[in-house]
Amino acid sequence: MPWFIKTETFIVAPVEARPHLAAHRAWVEQLRQQGVRISSGYLVDGDGRPGGGGLLLLEATDHAAAEALIRQDPMLTSGCVDWSLQQWIGAVGDLGVG
Repeated sequence: MPWFIKTETFIVAPVEARPHLAAHRAWVEQLRQQGVRISSGYLVDGDGRPGGGGLLLLEATDHAAAEALIRQDPMLTSGCVDWSLQQWIGAVGDLGVG
């Protein structure tokens, strides 16, 4: 199955996003328990400081299925982030996602 990458940038203050981050983590964990191959994390700067946004990797049958799933993400439904979704096609290397 193809892999997809959701990138996001915060458009609200971290304190406002905090409860939605907890819901996001629970949502990802629930999907993982259902067998969805998905992983989520946050981005940090060169000094290791978070706050810029996040990255989510997931496997789905096609772009429409990936988008339908992503639109359920509490970070999106809460309006905390701007986001984009793209399919990723690995060309060189092996991260164990193929």
